[in-house]
Amino acid sequence: MSTRRNAVEMGRALAILRSMNVRNARIADAKAISSLVNYYAEHDRMLFRSLAEVYEGLQTFFVAEWDQKVVGCCSLEVIWSDLAEIKSLAVGPEERGKGIGRALVAAAVEQARELGLPRVFALTLEPRFFEAVGFTVIGKEDLPMKVWSDCARCPKQDHCDEIAVIMVLEHDARRDRGQAAS
Repeated sequence: MSTRRNAVEMGRALAILRSMNVRNARIADAKAISSLVNYYAEHDRMLFRSLAEVYEGLQTFFVAEWDQKVVGCCSLEVIWSDLAEIKSLAVGPEERGKGIGRALVAAAVEQARELGLPRVFALTLEPRFFEAVGFTVIGKEDLPMKVWSDCARCPKQDHCDEIAVIMVLEHDARRDRGQAAS
């Protein structure tokens, strides 16, 4: 790619990030979320989610909206008192590489902090992306068994190629006790 084309693409990416809105998902977003997730499921990059599953878990989703269009999504699912999972991170194929995934992961991590969770993990085929935003690769065997509930419905369960990544969150212990931090 030429230098000029790179500059044009970078300029477009910055314009998208400046005008993008990352927010909690709404009912009207469910079909777009399902479409994004299932695009990647059809390409064997993540698990399929039916529209009913998206509606059932809608309160766990964030969406990235640009020009009044949902261009990305991810879900933060609390697994236990000390652990949450980032799931269904999907960005429209034409919008990849523009910081949308980073913005979605940042929103999910911030919510995990607000909830007082000390750790967030993901199972991914893109470990470099997660390492670039502060996660560390770990062995899947280091995660608790409760994490593997989705594996029962995964067609790759006997030959899983996903890599586990985790982020240990720093948060204010006083906030956990309900005290104001100064």
